[in-house]
Amino acid sequence: MPRSFWKGYLKLSLVTCPVAMTPATTEREKLRFHTLNRETGNRVVSRYLDSVTGKPVKEKDEAKGYPRGEDEHVVLEDDELDAVALESTRTIDIDMFVPADSIEWIWYDTPHYLTPDDAVGEEAFAVIREAMASTGTVGISRLVMYRRERAVMLQPRGKGIVLWTLRYGDEVRPPGDYFGDIPAEKPDAKLLKLVATLIEERSKPWDPAMVGDPVQDKLHDIIAAKKKGRKRPARKKPDAAEAEEAPSNVVNIMDALRKSLSAESKAGKTKR
Repeated sequence: MPRSFWKGYLKLSLVTCPVAMTPATTEREKLRFHTLNRETGNRVVSRYLDSVTGKPVKEKDEAKGYPRGEDEHVVLEDDELDAVALESTRTIDIDMFVPADSIEWIWYDTPHYLTPDDAVGEEAFAVIREAMASTGTVGISRLVMYRRERAVMLQPRGKGIVLWTLRYGDEVRPPGDYFGDIPAEKPDAKLLKLVATLIEERSKPWDPAMVGDPVQDKLHDIIAAKKKGRKRPARKKPDAAEAEEAPSNVVNIMDALRKSLSAESKAGKTKR
């Protein structure tokens, strides 16, 4: 089991229990590449350079600055940045509860698994979790994570709790700015029926394999071949028959849907 990266306390009024938190997602299996000097084979090191003098900047001279003009900045020191953080970074104090379906998915940022950290606190943890599940609510709190104070949501899931960091208010763009000009007319009922049939034909149970990464798999194959001294497989060029046709701007939706359903039906019979 992955090691927890955060330990602290879950608190609801006078009820407190020790908890541990682990990121719910990982990029550990993702292929990562180093940038090399092709001539020497050595790794390339990145460095900060002064934009005017072009000279390297020592780590002790690096500072954070907020731009207030073209070449002017307000410099903030580390102790000033730390001073605005929460007094406690180790307590998830649940401030309020909201209906579980009232927070849209677009506000969800990064998920973490929250678990009890000792046997003594398991009962308190379970009571908080089950109370949220039975009332259809999620808890809202604030926590310092990744060097920033974040609003977080606690969502019961099975025997544990998923803690989601929530996006800041200025990070979510108003949908009306983008969807407002889309016509509100309802589509033709016959077209809706055909699309519903197409959806039914393509419906299947969710499987994590649906979000596999074929590019990553091919890169693994190339790396394995190079390790064994074999040449990488040549990339196949699509011939004229295989080349994808550019979609036409003028589409008869009814004809396109009927052809799609016909193709789906034939494909289904072939699989059987």
